[in-house]
Amino acid sequence: MKTLIIAEKPDMGRNIAAAIEPKAKNFRSYLEGEKYIVTWAIGHLIELAEPEAYDEKYKKWNINDLPIIPDQFKLVPNRKTIDQLKTIAQLAKRSNLLVNACDAGREGQHIFSLIQRHLKLKHPVKRLWISDLTPETIRKGFAELKDAAAYENLTRAAKARSEADWLIGMNGSRAFTTKHNVLLSVGRVQTPVLALIYDRQKQIEAFTSVKYFDLEGHFSQGDVAYKGIWQGDRITDPAKAEALARKVKGKPGRIASYEVKDTKEYPFKLYDLTLLQREANGKYGFSAKKTLDIAQSLYEKHKLISYPRTNSNYVTEQNIPDMHKTLSSLQGTEYDDLVKGANRQLVHKGNKFICNPAKVEDHHAILPTNRKATRLSPDEQKLYDMIVRRFLSQFYPAAEYKVHAVMTSVENENFKTTVKELVSLGWKVIYPDQKNKEKPKGAKGKGKDADEKEEMEVNEPFTLSPKDGVRCSDALVKEKETQPPKHYTEGTLLKAMESAGKQIEDEELREAMKESGLGTPATRAATIERLKKVGYVEMKGKQIQLTQKGRTAIELIRDAGIELLTSPEMTGQWERRLNQISKGAASDEQFMENVKKFATMIVEKVRVQSRAAKTLFEGESTSGASKRRGRAGSEGKTSSSRSRSVAAKSTPAVKKGKEPRTAAASSIIARCPRPGCGGSIFMGRKGYGCSNYNMGCTFVIWKENYGRMLTDAQVKALIEKGKTGKMKLVLKDGSQVQGRLMIKNIESGELTFE
Repeated sequence: MKTLIIAEKPDMGRNIAAAIEPKAKNFRSYLEGEKYIVTWAIGHLIELAEPEAYDEKYKKWNINDLPIIPDQFKLVPNRKTIDQLKTIAQLAKRSNLLVNACDAGREGQHIFSLIQRHLKLKHPVKRLWISDLTPETIRKGFAELKDAAAYENLTRAAKARSEADWLIGMNGSRAFTTKHNVLLSVGRVQTPVLALIYDRQKQIEAFTSVKYFDLEGHFSQGDVAYKGIWQGDRITDPAKAEALARKVKGKPGRIASYEVKDTKEYPFKLYDLTLLQREANGKYGFSAKKTLDIAQSLYEKHKLISYPRTNSNYVTEQNIPDMHKTLSSLQGTEYDDLVKGANRQLVHKGNKFICNPAKVEDHHAILPTNRKATRLSPDEQKLYDMIVRRFLSQFYPAAEYKVHAVMTSVENENFKTTVKELVSLGWKVIYPDQKNKEKPKGAKGKGKDADEKEEMEVNEPFTLSPKDGVRCSDALVKEKETQPPKHYTEGTLLKAMESAGKQIEDEELREAMKESGLGTPATRAATIERLKKVGYVEMKGKQIQLTQKGRTAIELIRDAGIELLTSPEMTGQWERRLNQISKGAASDEQFMENVKKFATMIVEKVRVQSRAAKTLFEGESTSGASKRRGRAGSEGKTSSSRSRSVAAKSTPAVKKGKEPRTAAASSIIARCPRPGCGGSIFMGRKGYGCSNYNMGCTFVIWKENYGRMLTDAQVKALIEKGKTGKMKLVLKDGSQVQGRLMIKNIESGELTFE
């Protein structure tokens, strides 16, 4: 009998086999050597069953059948990957020991646990828990395999997370959809994240801009020139500002106060996933999902970085020798000059800015490995460069400055100046062309706008004589305007999710909030993508803009009296409880009881809510996306050709019906033809969409296609027979033909004709 190793993905499985069974024979869906058989999942092979698996009546969405709360959750294979599941079952019969080699985190634990439960595998289990996929680390991990029992609490937390999301999502989405006749997606994490975006939008809309005037004084003392900002109440009268300028311009003055302090700025923290996503969004405009995908490729395919789905910015004592080895491996690369300038003595177990085991849970910060980077795509190179430079900066000393705080008095009017004089560049030599937008650790800046504009950074020595006079050579009045809060970008939204929406500037407090953030580093990108897919938000450049549908969804939830469902803080506390379950400090059973009560409360609140007017879902989105889509159509694109990009954004409204027979049930046209979906096709205002849109299904057939307004019967024929009868069609060039409409793309619903 052999040991069966189950990895999470094929690439990971092949990396493991290459390290411990290099002569293993390749059987396509597994590799087999003398001692080990290595196979893999392909993501989630097992899923929680849909409601109809518990009772046929749940095929029709009816608010009177809610809440749906299974006594025991049923598991079903993913139909797309069932062959791989069968392979694992067959291989297990030839094995006497299993090794869980899925990703070393909560979801990896969950993927293996679902396979184990569904296949009823009774084998003893060992756990491979590693942080990178280099052969050395893999071999070391197998030499130190852990007992699976040590991760039982993590399994409980993963199971509770999955079932809680099912209960809130299924009951909340069905309740709001059937009540309001529009497919509305509700989720344990996505709804409070949407609420953050909604509340920011309301702040922007309520903001009233105010004009004000800054007075900037220009001063000189001998050969030294500097500027200062007038200190006093905000000036809103331009005449007053001009009068002050005339009062001081050309007049002598004095140094009222002058202080010089030495200050140091230490390197930024090592990356965790969320920080990497935030900075990649700000620097390169990468979405959170794109950054995660690239990081996963650098980890799995190229083996150039450690496990990326981490929430830690620190390392343990065991990582310090590896960091020194990686530094040596960067010699002879494009970073050779920076390696030569590195001080190895700065990275040691006593440096708490880097090595802090108490702040490392499942995984340490993202680090480069000792492998050479080759054949990277441009985007992979950009992200790898960010990680390497952040790593190298830890081997450099702090940047040193002298901060000169000057108060200049002219005609009894005071002007404040802060000059930041560079003494030693330190770690900032690593970022010669970059402006660091965040305060490094150890910096004591106040971070306020007023302080930032008063601060002037210089590379030359700066000094004033407090006893000597100065002259105000000029005084400029600058018109300003108060600015509204900024729309979220993916980067700033990730920061808000990390702290459950709290505006926390203090780094230590923000670190403490990580346990009670919205979602986890591994799931936050997916949450943002889901909000886009269900049509609640859309992108305008880097800005995340709320759509009319997203606005109405939050207002309906709050109007129903379910404020907790939109509360980032409450959902953050749920995530904290899941973390406690994973550590054995809280009960998963009690957590689930509370979730069941909450799901029941949601249904009861929605049941008595008044039905929303259809027009509430039909208004323009805040970014004018509807106009842009209209222009796209006028430029020659047919409705079907736009289905890929618009399908996830346009949610068909379902027909009105009489309760208790639900509107959703009465407008079902057919079962969704998309493989593995299992949803139902509803007729909406502009098209026919799938009930599983909130689970990522993008199938939609627009009512208007090739100059024809399709009927229910024609759409039914398209889905069930693959084509319509012959009809007159209008092509993009305006010409007319006789033809049959056909489904061109079963994933999106895009049509063509024959």
